[in-house]
Amino acid sequence: MKQLTSIEEFKALIKDPTIVMFTASWCPDCHFIDPDLPALEEKYNHYQFISVDRDEFIDLCQEVGVMGIPSFIAYDNEVELGRYVGKERKTIPEISAFIDGLNK
Repeated sequence: MKQLTSIEEFKALIKDPTIVMFTASWCPDCHFIDPDLPALEEKYNHYQFISVDRDEFIDLCQEVGVMGIPSFIAYDNEVELGRYVGKERKTIPEISAFIDGLNK
């Protein structure tokens, strides 16, 4: 998964179909899903997947209303398509259901 490096990059990336994962290096619930993320990216390859470190981009997280991690927001054409936000642990089937729901 690509790691976000700047706010400018974020604004450019969300012009295309993108799933943004908000995470942090210290977050055990984020690391819980790490091993299965490559398969998720392969399954939903019409989206690009971007990882945003909450601690590094706290202003961006506040701007988009994300404080709990891991959280996911889908974008296309700079428009938010949906969000799966909260502090609870998420599973790959739950994340898949979120992404599947974006296309309905």
